[in-house]
Amino acid sequence: MSILIDGLPAAPDDLAHQALVNYGAYTSFRVEHGAVRGLDLHLARLDQAAVELFGESPGEAEVRRLTALAVEGSDACWLRVSLFSPEIGHRNPSFVGRPKVMTVVSPPPPLATSMRVTAVPYVRETPHLKHVATFGQTRVRRAARAAGFDDALFVDDQGHVSEGVTWNIGFIQGDRIVWPQAPMLAGVTQVLIDRGLAGQGLSSQTRPVHVSEFADFDGAFLCNSATPVCPITHVDDATFGNDPAVLERLNRAWTSQPPQSVADDA
Repeated sequence: MSILIDGLPAAPDDLAHQALVNYGAYTSFRVEHGAVRGLDLHLARLDQAAVELFGESPGEAEVRRLTALAVEGSDACWLRVSLFSPEIGHRNPSFVGRPKVMTVVSPPPPLATSMRVTAVPYVRETPHLKHVATFGQTRVRRAARAAGFDDALFVDDQGHVSEGVTWNIGFIQGDRIVWPQAPMLAGVTQVLIDRGLAGQGLSSQTRPVHVSEFADFDGAFLCNSATPVCPITHVDDATFGNDPAVLERLNRAWTSQPPQSVADDA
């Protein structure tokens, strides 16, 4: 694992702040041969989060430069890009200004092959942000695994589906993909898959999805930057057949989106 902060080796004071203060935003993705699918979306996500959380952004060009520096010489890796400010803490949260950029390079995670999940009443704090306050998500995932499931699917107190712990969910209904409409993170992988559906003879719809509808769907899958398409076989007692041919079309929808070079314009 390699950790840089603003392009320099991480200093102990900055790492101590990261350990003690969970205020910030991040994005993470797989880098292969110096390129990333949806890189522009990841950079835009960080830019928007920086303005909302700190009042100022390092700028997409600077984040791209630091990203390119972090992955230089690596053919395949997992990169997390985080924004934080040592000027912000529990007792002094008022700082407004440019956050620091931390890049963490590690080996790519393995691809998930299938998932059994349980529906849990939970809504992430500030769900439209990919922020670093992940205590609730970790607690929910821990409880789900203790109960014999692989992960958890979030629903509101009325039973409407939103997102998974670190992933989006899509439901398959014939040749249509149904995305839940709810307070949640707009996942980069979900956007890329949706862009490629038409080329695979598929369409999509975004609408509220209730747990009572699960029997109406032919399949379900999760998607994130680590695992673009992974079949969900169960949500509690509901089962999904998941036609492999449809899953392959979804995967082709993802791979049809061209990788973007990290070094471009760096």
